[in-house]
Amino acid sequence: MKSKLYIVSTPIGNYEDITLRALRILKECDFVICEEFKEARRLLSHYKIQKELFSINEHNENENANDLILKLLEGKTAALISDCGTPLFSDPGHLLVDLAIQNKIDVIPVPGASSLLTALVGSGLDFEKFYYYGWLSPKKDIRRKQLYDLRRIKETIVLLDTPYRLKTLMEDIVKLLGADVPCVLAFELTKENEKFYRGNAENILNIVDREKLKGEFVLIIKNQ
Repeated sequence: MKSKLYIVSTPIGNYEDITLRALRILKECDFVICEEFKEARRLLSHYKIQKELFSINEHNENENANDLILKLLEGKTAALISDCGTPLFSDPGHLLVDLAIQNKIDVIPVPGASSLLTALVGSGLDFEKFYYYGWLSPKKDIRRKQLYDLRRIKETIVLLDTPYRLKTLMEDIVKLLGADVPCVLAFELTKENEKFYRGNAENILNIVDREKLKGEFVLIIKNQ
């Protein structure tokens, strides 16, 4: 039997967003490679799927990837999932995929939910061309330099950060990119309290401050 590594996208918040193909692969594969056991068990339990789980994350990928490749080379199939959304996008698993390709294991993406595209299509901004910057540094000085350097990119720019740094991020954007820079804050996507906040950086900072917003988000800015 040919070894296969499926890269399976899972919902980013709403369990109804999983695809029929993803459910079939998760049911049929020999084992599941996840980011965190707790999140994976919650997901699989919701769909009444029981599978042996193995972990790949930023702390253990170098140690675990070779062992997982050896299991696959026995002719087994595995599904790689992240905590939510599309694996490998700002998530671990790159080493595992590289090793799979080197060992002629079929790598098969199973497309599905992605916070990046969900935010862009709901933003109302022109994103025929966009610049995905992704996660900013948690260190204040480095993060501010990163934002300062983004001033030269005159495109729609996508940024990610943790919920507790949202207010600080908006303050830095107002200071470094300008209060009038157009922004869209895509907040808690696909969840019950999903909301798109549209305006300029100062408007959105005021909303974040007033409403004490704290949750998962994607921030899109439009440098002029």
